[in-house]
Amino acid sequence: MKYVIYSLLLLMLVSCKNGGDEADAYGNFQAVEILISSESAGKILAKHIREGDQIKAGQLAYLVDTTQVYLKRVELEARKRAVFTKKLNLNAQVSVLKEQKTALDRDIARLEKMLKEGASSQKQVDDLHTQYAVLTKQIQQVESNFSGITAEAEAIDAGILQVEDQLSRARVIVPINGSILETYAEQGESVAPGKPLFKVANLDTLEMKAYFSAKQLTSVKLGQEVKVLVDNDSGGMKTLKGKVCWIASNAEFTPKIIQTKEERVNLVYAVKIRVPNDGSLRINMPGEVKVN
Repeated sequence: MKYVIYSLLLLMLVSCKNGGDEADAYGNFQAVEILISSESAGKILAKHIREGDQIKAGQLAYLVDTTQVYLKRVELEARKRAVFTKKLNLNAQVSVLKEQKTALDRDIARLEKMLKEGASSQKQVDDLHTQYAVLTKQIQQVESNFSGITAEAEAIDAGILQVEDQLSRARVIVPINGSILETYAEQGESVAPGKPLFKVANLDTLEMKAYFSAKQLTSVKLGQEVKVLVDNDSGGMKTLKGKVCWIASNAEFTPKIIQTKEERVNLVYAVKIRVPNDGSLRINMPGEVKVN
C-alpha cells in the first residue's frame, strides 16, 4: 500500500515538473538563403567553392569562359582607333584650310590697298572674296563631320563599357560572408544566363520561426529577449538567448509539424526570433521557445 502511495506521489511530482518546463512555442531555424545564378553564357573554366566552405564576400566562386566577349572588345577597340585616326585626318584638313584662309585674307587686304592706289582691279578683289567664301564653306563642311565622328566614338565607348560589364559578370563573386549550402554546376559544364550555380547563407545568426497562440502573443514584443532551447549532445536541452525580430500581423492555421502548448488551438501567429549561432545550430533544426 505504501509502495502504491509513493508511486502516485512520484508520478504527480513528475507531472507537475513537466508542466512547468513546457515550452511556450515550437519552431524551426531558418537562414536567409541566396541563390546565385550565372549572368553570362559559356563554359565554366574554374570552380573555386565546395559545399560546406566558409567563404568571404568578394571571393571568386566561378569563372565562365569569356573568349567571344573578349574578341568583341578587341574589335571595338580597333574601331575606336580607326575613328581616332579619322578625327586626326579631319583636324589636319581643317588646319590646312584655315591656313589657306588666313593667307587669302592677307591677299585680299593687300589687293584692296592696291585697288585704292589703282594698282589692281575690282575683279581681282572679287575673285579673292569668292575664294574666301568657298574656303569658309569647306571648313564648315569638314567641321560638320566631327559631330558624326563624336557620335560614333561615343557609341563605341558605350559598346566597350557593355563588353566590360559582360566580362565582369563572367566572374561569379560570392556576395556575402557565409557558408556554401549547395552547388549546382561543375567545371567544364556549359551554362546559360539564369542557370543556378550555388546557394549561400550567413549562418552566424539564424532566425527561429515559432508559432504562438493569440493568448500567448500578448506576452511577446518586438526586441524582447527570450530563451531558445535546442537539443544538446548529452540528450538534454541547451538554452540560448534570442531576440524577437518579427511578429506576424495575421493569424494562420497551425502548421502540421508544429506542436503547441494548447493542442486545440487552430490559429497561431508566426514569430521570428534571431539567435546568434554558437556553431551548433543548423537550418531546419527544431527548437523551443520560453518567453519567461
